[in-house]
Amino acid sequence: MPKKAVILLSGGLDSITTLALAKSQGYLCHALSFNYGQRHNAELIAARKIAAAYQVAEHKIIHLGLDSIGGSALTDETIAVPTSPQDGIPATYVPARNTIFLSFALGWAEVLQARDIFIGVNAVDYSGYPDCRPEFIQAFQRLADLATKAGAEGEHVTIHTPLITLSKAEIIRKGASLGVDYKETVSCYSADEEGRACGLCDACRLRKAGFAAAGIEDPTRYQN
Repeated sequence: MPKKAVILLSGGLDSITTLALAKSQGYLCHALSFNYGQRHNAELIAARKIAAAYQVAEHKIIHLGLDSIGGSALTDETIAVPTSPQDGIPATYVPARNTIFLSFALGWAEVLQARDIFIGVNAVDYSGYPDCRPEFIQAFQRLADLATKAGAEGEHVTIHTPLITLSKAEIIRKGASLGVDYKETVSCYSADEEGRACGLCDACRLRKAGFAAAGIEDPTRYQN
């Protein structure tokens, strides 16, 4: 029987690459996405298409109300999405997002008796989010060992971060080598209803630069 894994699937470039890597390693993938009160649902539409294309065993979309606490340009309409680089942690940081997402993934992994969780966090070409750093993943790994029935019974659940040390260009090349089609992915913080990217936000700039550096044509659909 193939090993089961929970894959955090946002519908973006990094998460589809992570799913493709897990599939290539022979995992039976269970995809987990979140409707957390973000500005648009284009990425969730993309996640559904990706999950279907990769024939995952199951795709769950969990509804969270992170917009009820706000504090981020992605969950609070009164905070503008930056269109130029910022110093420090940007306004698009969502408080505790990856901690919450990984907690749900850990719970589902226990239910499935899966011993592997994959998340596409990246500490090289990223926007300065503290919950994308190796130190955070290491701390959550310790939490997973201590906080679960599986951990207490000696069944280790491993948090995999296959992209964490790669540049955006390296991620794109890796995905291309696995046959990933990035056309339907949505990375933009301000995508429109059709999933077209703004071309101006941090996510768009990093994505554009990544394709250019990788020497691969950018298939992103832009609003202008």
